[in-house]
Amino acid sequence: MKRFRHCLKKYLPAKFLFILATYFQLVSFSSCSKNSSAVGAVLLFDSLPTGKTLNPMVSEISGIADSKANTGYLWGEEDSGNPPQIYLISHDGTVAKKIYIKGVTNRDWEDMALSGNDIYIAETGDNNLSYSEYSFYKFPEPSSTADTIKAVENIRFKYPDGSHDAEAFLVDATSKDIYIITKRDNVSKIYKLAYPYSTTSLNTVTEAGSLPYSGVVSAAISPDGKEIIIKTYPALFHYKRNESETIAQALQKTYTTLSYKLEPQGESVTFAADNSGFYTLSEKGFGSSVNLYFYKRK
Repeated sequence: MKRFRHCLKKYLPAKFLFILATYFQLVSFSSCSKNSSAVGAVLLFDSLPTGKTLNPMVSEISGIADSKANTGYLWGEEDSGNPPQIYLISHDGTVAKKIYIKGVTNRDWEDMALSGNDIYIAETGDNNLSYSEYSFYKFPEPSSTADTIKAVENIRFKYPDGSHDAEAFLVDATSKDIYIITKRDNVSKIYKLAYPYSTTSLNTVTEAGSLPYSGVVSAAISPDGKEIIIKTYPALFHYKRNESETIAQALQKTYTTLSYKLEPQGESVTFAADNSGFYTLSEKGFGSSVNLYFYKRK
């Protein structure tokens, strides 16, 4: 076994080793968790999604958000040093165009959200825990005719306890608070970036809770704010939220496990803008193609 682990480290990138570890962790966790229940979730969404092959291929999609301004399309972004741009992707899988974002860099974008009329992009990835600050880029959702986004707010922040690798976040549409969910901690931690946040000075987030699992790679909140999906590589966890609850409070409640078709390296999830279901989309990983999957609401 020791020699096997050595070979894995030699021939597989660190990210894929983490994916393998997450799969094994889920198997162990599912066998002993009293919270996990896939039975109730089957009634909410189709257990088998419809899939549309992404064309042309975009290799490293790490975040998606269903468009409000462009019906029938969603937005996608790539991570790990790709150009600072977003993709407009049809629900049939066709990549319609890409739009450049001026004045920002893509150090390691890891998730995106559309809240109100604004897009948020999370510059929060940190595989080697080497950064002292992180950012959210915020701008009004563009139309399909735009070529460049020029007006961008940079919401810089730091953690109170050092560096973290985070690939998921949620925005409360009412309070505008941002909740960041870490990936590589023993259990994923939840941090709150409270509104109003500064766009000129460095903000400090506060710890707001944790989840009973780790490896979180994306998150989504329904248009009405009543449902949350948390995604790891091999699983989708569904939470219900009352109007009186903060997002952090809702994530402390019992969840159900949604049916999920495994993807090559699935790092993104979003609810449909009309709340008719949800979408997932994967990085290419070791796959030869990727599909935009839609899970229709029952």
